[in-house]
Amino acid sequence: SRAPGFLGPRCGYLNVTELQDGPVGFAAAETLSAERIRRRRALLDEVRSAARRDPATAPQDEALTQFQRLAGPEFLRLFDLRTESATLRQSYGEEFGQRCLVARRLVEAGVRFVEVSFNLNFVNGTGWDTHNDGQRKQHLLIQGLDNAVSTLLGDLERRGNLDRVLVVIATEFGRPPEFDAGGGRGHQSRGYTMVLAGGGLRHGVVVGQTDELSKKIVERPVTIPDFLATICAAMGIDPTKELYDGPRPVPITDGGRAIRELFA
Repeated sequence: SRAPGFLGPRCGYLNVTELQDGPVGFAAAETLSAERIRRRRALLDEVRSAARRDPATAPQDEALTQFQRLAGPEFLRLFDLRTESATLRQSYGEEFGQRCLVARRLVEAGVRFVEVSFNLNFVNGTGWDTHNDGQRKQHLLIQGLDNAVSTLLGDLERRGNLDRVLVVIATEFGRPPEFDAGGGRGHQSRGYTMVLAGGGLRHGVVVGQTDELSKKIVERPVTIPDFLATICAAMGIDPTKELYDGPRPVPITDGGRAIRELFA
């Protein structure tokens, strides 16, 4: 689940499916007149004023405040890619690339965290989970990913923002070298690759090594908590910090240690 859980509504997220429209519900329906919108806002203000007397409603009120701050033409304009040159839009490629371009615009406007999902429409028929014959068209995903990410990194660098933006390419598991009976590949959790770019880190290095079949780690293992700790350290967050759900401590990285080779 991506819900914020015990962190509360202020740590929730906005889900965007249609790029040109932005987050659902942020723009008033065209059928609403200005007077009706004014009356609705006045009623909402009355309800919120009464609710503020109850401390339990404080998180929801704060979330609504943030929603109102973002709602409106200034924020929604970030999703209008027509303000970018046609050449740049084309260089980003298809759907995933266009989402990366929106992500760049959001980050430059002050959004702290953006997740870009890949292959929402299953351009290869199966997505990245290439069991059976989905493997035959995985090159379409690889080409799309390579084009979009390389364009994003170059775009960020040209605009002077690459050092302050950390780009993370991650996956939940890798693939073994063997093919299954249907011509695809199964799951592999023992060893796989993830990428960090920008963010002021020391790049051009590969940390860790597997055997010749990419199945067994033979040198410098890096755990998922280590990877998360590295992201935190790059962002100036103490990876050893514990959050609290009431009296219960919740570690951010479960004992992870930042990858020292990536820090100058």
